[in-house]
Amino acid sequence: MVTVRSTILILAATVLCHCSGGPKREKMAQDQLKQIIAEKDSTYLFDGETLDGWETTNFGPQGPVYVSGSEIILVMGDGCTGITWKKEFPQVNYKVTLEAKRVSGNDFFCGMTFPVGENPCTLIVGGWGGTVVGLSSINGMDASENETTKLMEFEKDRWYRICLLVKSDTIKALIDDVVVVDFAKGEKTLSIRPEVELSKPFGIASWNTTAALKNIRVERI
Repeated sequence: MVTVRSTILILAATVLCHCSGGPKREKMAQDQLKQIIAEKDSTYLFDGETLDGWETTNFGPQGPVYVSGSEIILVMGDGCTGITWKKEFPQVNYKVTLEAKRVSGNDFFCGMTFPVGENPCTLIVGGWGGTVVGLSSINGMDASENETTKLMEFEKDRWYRICLLVKSDTIKALIDDVVVVDFAKGEKTLSIRPEVELSKPFGIASWNTTAALKNIRVERI
């Protein structure tokens, strides 16, 4: 099984094999590659093999969560099934990227709860019967009823690239490089629905849907 970590190490080994110029130059190249590998690895929240750093969110009637083929599988439960990050996570000025797909079911396959300073918010992808994209909640209004609401069709078993950019006063989200949320906070209040309270500070959940996740990454911006 090829993971993010193993891919980086293979590339590093290839570069080193082509280095020439004596021991001193090779030592410098090795040190540089070690630094690159460490920095790149530290941005990934999923190593493709284990749930290290995550815990299955104890929503109650959730389905099982497991790793298979370099993917995290959230099995359909009676409500939310998800994972919550248990290590350090930034509050503002960061970017989250991941790939997600709906395997079965007809509701959201990526409900990403995240901090915006001291306040939580959730990006919903494919909610309310399968098509709603938006933020929950803004001034108490859900993703289905506020200014960020978008309607999109999502195919089963197709990977979608999701990108979330969070600053203290703005939230932007892209799906397959298309901007779907461009929100300026101003004086508005952000919050989350009670169902995903256990996803704080950062977590990803599905609703009555089996979902798959991979390449979860967070970077400072």
